[in-house]
Amino acid sequence: MSAFDLPWLVADIGGTNARFGLVTSLGARPSNVAVLAGADYATLPEAVAAYLAEHAGGARPGAACLAVAGPIDGDRYRLTNSAWAGSVRDLDVPYAVLLNDFEALAVSLPHLEGDDLVCLGGPALADGVKAVLGPGTGLGVGGLVPTERGWTPIPGEGGHVTAPVVDRRELEIVRVLQSQGLAHVVAEHLLSGPGIVRLHRALAQVNGVTAPELSASDIVARLDDSLCSETVEVFCGMLGTFAGNVALTLGARGGVYLGGGVLPRIVERVRTSDFRPRFTANPDMADYLSAIGTALIVAPQPALTGAAAWLSQRARTELVG
Repeated sequence: MSAFDLPWLVADIGGTNARFGLVTSLGARPSNVAVLAGADYATLPEAVAAYLAEHAGGARPGAACLAVAGPIDGDRYRLTNSAWAGSVRDLDVPYAVLLNDFEALAVSLPHLEGDDLVCLGGPALADGVKAVLGPGTGLGVGGLVPTERGWTPIPGEGGHVTAPVVDRRELEIVRVLQSQGLAHVVAEHLLSGPGIVRLHRALAQVNGVTAPELSASDIVARLDDSLCSETVEVFCGMLGTFAGNVALTLGARGGVYLGGGVLPRIVERVRTSDFRPRFTANPDMADYLSAIGTALIVAPQPALTGAAAWLSQRARTELVG
């Protein structure tokens, strides 16, 4: 077997779960998708072997693209919230490559359509530079630029910019967090799953009330709890400002897409929130931002779609070159 022989293995490797799929023809979306619990396997190669044996009919892939939620250094990876670390060469696949998870999500954007997306306001999504961001365990940010050789993803660490504070309530929240030891409050401290918990606690202190310790899932689920509702309201507003900042930084006139694990659970609340008004609220660039469409990704495994698209693009380049 040689590089780029089909089938191909694609994966989205997170701190909790590892999602795998198989690409059986050029340009096809992944099939044989399976989600394995990372805790059940000591290493990534063990999880890959289990997937291929139990869910892919013992397939031997000629190429693999793995989207990893953690630092990448060439062929080496280290997951942020898991003990998995090593080299992609350990998979014994003729051609194997690592992408940051938001790089893969960015590459998926031109391939998402219809029910894969929920419009969050603005004009129809267009061609041109695109941005993707999303709250999960952290706050991921990526971009996608059209080039002569196809779409090129831009990885980054935009989630660690300073928190997007615009009003007194948000400033008071930041001051509470600073008093608790976060000297420099960054966007990820508030716009993530753990960030929702921090927001809830800080708002309770700002409002002078006592609140129970709740998980992020509990907070977004308690529709009849005024403090929980306020937490989600503040979260969506700050996310709008942050998304607008990302759009301006990248010149993302092709659209801003929201992903991650948190937002698909609260689609309607994001749609009716201050997200879009805050997105366009920049006093100097409101017209520019109003011309950019925003959408929420609800496709079940978009990073796998992105990994498959990346391999397809690279295989075509190799065949032509």
